[in-house]
Amino acid sequence: MCGFAGFFGGITEDRRETAEKMGERIAHRGPDDRGIFDDGRAALSFRRLSIIDLDRGVQPMHSADDRYVIVFNGEIYNFKELRAELEKEGAVFATDSDTEVILQCYARFGEKTAELLRGMFAFVIYDRQEGRLYGARDPFGIKPFYYTETGGAFLFGSEIKCFLDYPGFRKELNRDALKLYLEFQYSPLPETIFRGVFKLSPGTFFTYDGEGGLSAHRYFEPTYSPQKRSFENAVRLIDETVVSSVAYHQIADVEVGSFLSGGVDSSYVASVVKPMKTYSVGFDIEGFDETSLAAELSRRLGMPNRIREITPDEFFDALSDVQYYSDEPHANLSAVPLFFLSGLASEDLKVVLSGEGADELFGGYDWYIQSRTAALYKKLPIGLRRVLARTLGKFPQRHIARFFRAGAERVEDSYIGQAFIMGDEEANRLLKEPYRSQIGYRDVTAPYYEKVKDCDDLTKKLYLDMNLWLPGDILLKADKMTMAHSLELRVPYLDREVFSVARTLTSPQKMRGRKVKRAFRAAAFTHIPKEWADRKKAGFMVPFRVWLREDRYYHRVLAMFRRDFAAEFFDTDALIAMLEEHKDGRANHARRLYTVYAFLLWYERYFEPSETEDGRNGAA
Repeated sequence: MCGFAGFFGGITEDRRETAEKMGERIAHRGPDDRGIFDDGRAALSFRRLSIIDLDRGVQPMHSADDRYVIVFNGEIYNFKELRAELEKEGAVFATDSDTEVILQCYARFGEKTAELLRGMFAFVIYDRQEGRLYGARDPFGIKPFYYTETGGAFLFGSEIKCFLDYPGFRKELNRDALKLYLEFQYSPLPETIFRGVFKLSPGTFFTYDGEGGLSAHRYFEPTYSPQKRSFENAVRLIDETVVSSVAYHQIADVEVGSFLSGGVDSSYVASVVKPMKTYSVGFDIEGFDETSLAAELSRRLGMPNRIREITPDEFFDALSDVQYYSDEPHANLSAVPLFFLSGLASEDLKVVLSGEGADELFGGYDWYIQSRTAALYKKLPIGLRRVLARTLGKFPQRHIARFFRAGAERVEDSYIGQAFIMGDEEANRLLKEPYRSQIGYRDVTAPYYEKVKDCDDLTKKLYLDMNLWLPGDILLKADKMTMAHSLELRVPYLDREVFSVARTLTSPQKMRGRKVKRAFRAAAFTHIPKEWADRKKAGFMVPFRVWLREDRYYHRVLAMFRRDFAAEFFDTDALIAMLEEHKDGRANHARRLYTVYAFLLWYERYFEPSETEDGRNGAA
């Protein structure tokens, strides 16, 4: 729900107008209402998507004594329980909103407020008496929070683009981030690809008073504590907790629907909810369409299902908007079908449920598996494996090359997450000299691996993905693509109670042999047909590699690679040679080509001159 923007300190003139412009820039996050607060020190702008207490939950919201003012994006699912506790201590409420509960919690509990909340959230509370800010982001990073300092002002907001309307904000590319983006397919650094703009880490609260600067504190850290429990008891506990979480995530004063793919994660959620509206998208090409599976499951469970097929022209036409709404360049192809899926659902609803997070909590990705072949390969002497990695690690088939590289290294050296587009050397070869960097992907992942150095390989991968891949890629696209269509996405698996169960599972309960999410899938059996619970994970499969071999789309990408600004960053001769190899079928470079193409589309929207000043239609 909603979006906010604001600043503390800074300009002395046109403050209210500036705050209004910042809020208008993210009007897509909340078309139902708007609000502005400014007292000469703090300016807060809010755009509302009305979900709970439709008439009275307006923001910025003030405490009864007018000391505290809040802007809040998200939903608090335990707000009724918290409210009851506060009322026992004498608190009086003027609304039925979860926003007021946060405000009164802060008045009572101060900086401990964030750790009391069960939900998805990013918020800022301004203490007018003390002249300081308190804010927080939810434990998993479901809701975004960005901040920067410029010209004596502390700027903050739900999206980076709102900073573009603040006088004196300097829009500059973070050169260190470009190389790492080419490797991860998203920006994995705390500092975004905009120089000086940062992401508040998940599970973190901060204070800011203008004198001592920003002080940030982690209130939630994912940790793992496997317990001795039978497989059957683990399955029962998972199902009880998931069903309870799904019930909490349906709290709303509007209708709640569900996304539905052919996989187990969204099917499990939808089967528990049995909503009157479910939504699916796909592509009319063999091997890239799961809509028939979703339709069949909907029929068997008695749930209506709306389906849309995306044409290649629609896909390519949407890419620029996808990059604009993403704020930073983002090369996960699945963001595009999610963009269309969100548009479809928004025609009927304001709120949908989805299955993000199950893979990271319960061990669902194929790259978590060590196959029998890999186990045998690792029995070879390490020296021989490293020779093979150097020789065969450049194999044109990316999955084969990755197999040999990974087999010659520790998981800490080879695993960076679910996407590994290219290595350090290849990224630097593709980049022009000013954009090459000595910072490598291991520099990003090492601090996380250090915290779980005594754990098994599966736990190490889960921990890394919980801290990097999940907030930086999966949840970023989930929030930005849905909110682009004024649609709230809720993710019942990413709930603190569900995680409290997942963290106690043993690795064999999560994965054994080639079976991933073992206990989770067994829990889903009680709600969906076994063939759905056992179905191999596919995700949003996008036929980009197929389309790129067609003249129409090949020339579209080629034209972008030939733009003058592309040569600022890349060896465009090398790019075009890769494109030619792909088109001719000599290699599959689709992921690398799309990663570069997505960056150039993003750069065009945010940095290239245009006839319009509106970043949604041209340069931002």
